[in-house]
Amino acid sequence: MTFFLDYQWEIFILAEILSLISLLLFGFFRYFLGRKHVSFIFIITFLVLLILEALLGFLIYTHTGEFSTFQIVITLFVIYACTFGIFDFLRLDRWMRRKIGKLRNVELLTEKDYAILERNKNPKYLAKKYRISASVHLLIFLLGQSLLWFIGTSDLTEMVSYLTDYSWIEAGTAANSPYANETMYAIGMLWGVIFIIDFIYSMSYTVFPSEKS
Repeated sequence: MTFFLDYQWEIFILAEILSLISLLLFGFFRYFLGRKHVSFIFIITFLVLLILEALLGFLIYTHTGEFSTFQIVITLFVIYACTFGIFDFLRLDRWMRRKIGKLRNVELLTEKDYAILERNKNPKYLAKKYRISASVHLLIFLLGQSLLWFIGTSDLTEMVSYLTDYSWIEAGTAANSPYANETMYAIGMLWGVIFIIDFIYSMSYTVFPSEKS
C-alpha cells in the first residue's frame, strides 16, 4: 500500500499515457491493418485502465480517510471519460479513419461522417451546439455549487453574504468561505476555474462565429 501512496501521481500519469496509446493502437490495428478483432483488445484495455484509476483513487481514500486533490483529479477524469470523452473519442475515431484512409488510399468514412464534417464547418451550427453545452454546464454548475454552499453555510442570509463579499476567494482556504472544509473548497474553486474557461470558449463560437468557421 505504501507503494501506491508514494507513487500515486506517477501511476495515474502512466495509466493516462497508456490509455491514449491504447486508443491510437485501436485505430492503427482497426483501420490501417484491418485487424478489427485485435483492435477490440485495445478498447478493453482502455476501459480496464479507467476502472483501475477509479479503484486506485478509492483505495487511497479508504487508507487515508481523506478526499484529497488526487481523488478530485481522478473523479474529474472518470466523469469526463464517461460523458464528454465519448464524443471526443468519436471525433478522434473519425479523424483516424480520415488520415489512415488517405494513407491507404481507401475510403473509410461513411456518408454520415461526411455529413457531420460538413455540418461542423457551419458556424451557426457550432455556435448553437456550444451555447447548448454552455447552458447545460451552467445549470449543473449552479446546482452543484448551491449544494456545496448549502452544506457549508447555516442559512440563506449567510450564502447571500458570500455573494456580495468575495474576499474569501483571495484567502485561498476554506476558513470564512461558504465551503464546509478544504476538500469542498478545492472542488468548488477548481470547478469554478474549469467552468469559466469552458463557458468563455463555448460562447466564443457565438461572439466570433466567422473565426470559428
